[in-house]
Amino acid sequence: MTSIPRLRDGDRLVLASHNKGKLVEFQELFEPFGLEIISAAELDLPEPEETGTTFAENARIKAHAAAQASGMLALSDDSGLCVDALGGDPGVYTADWAGVPRNFEHAMKRVEDALQAANATSPNQRRGYFNATLCLAHPDGRDELFVGRCDGTLVWPPRGERGHGYDPVFMPDGYDITFGQMAAEAKHSWAPGQQGLSHRARAFSKFVEDQIAKD
Repeated sequence: MTSIPRLRDGDRLVLASHNKGKLVEFQELFEPFGLEIISAAELDLPEPEETGTTFAENARIKAHAAAQASGMLALSDDSGLCVDALGGDPGVYTADWAGVPRNFEHAMKRVEDALQAANATSPNQRRGYFNATLCLAHPDGRDELFVGRCDGTLVWPPRGERGHGYDPVFMPDGYDITFGQMAAEAKHSWAPGQQGLSHRARAFSKFVEDQIAKD
């Protein structure tokens, strides 16, 4: 079986996303490696319909669509917030809870209303986690998956204006501030050989270990 060359300084990679917040995070994560990250939006690629029922299925849909349309390696991220008291919701429908156009203030309030309806008022009843599933797709149809998870507690009202999505209501374990109150470097807190803090950083650390050349 032929080995797959690892990514090196100067290589180009399509980020299969139209989400500006994700693009910024990935550009920050990739900065030490010298890779050129181009978003699907910059290439004017269409957004495929996410018909999967799992993070992995949706990650594969997005990555393969971008790889086939661009003829380049494509990396997708399907991520979401899973709340224990809500049976894992919003899960793969995390973005859908924000409506069209996306309004995450509305989405955070919807999660809080659902928690109140479930009588989940104490911290131990408001547990949840962020999941990030990365898919690296090749134009020939091959792919690899990398999964990261960050556990924490849902707080209300929202705290902080940093990050994106549900960050202002998610307090990761071991911290007394939310993702929305953290500087980017604290949220990622990633370096070679380290796991990182956020779900995306943890998935990314696995991607780096497997896909990026070390010399």
